[in-house]
Amino acid sequence: MTNVDKLKGKIKEKRLTPEKLADAIGIDKSTMYRKLNNGGDEFTIGQADKIAKVLSLDAGEAQAIFFSQFVA
Repeated sequence: MTNVDKLKGKIKEKRLTPEKLADAIGIDKSTMYRKLNNGGDEFTIGQADKIAKVLSLDAGEAQAIFFSQFVA
């Protein structure tokens, strides 16, 4: 399960917008918003890898965001 709060924080930290991140990883901005608002599917492994590269995430950060067992 993706920890969208951490992901949104990293997007802001890198001074990006969801639209710019969507463009950088090659998905539609509406798809990005659905994924960020838990209304869509989880990110694929390929998308997670691209996001990690764009956001310069280290392995621990990527694991905490994309492979979290986060329960609200």
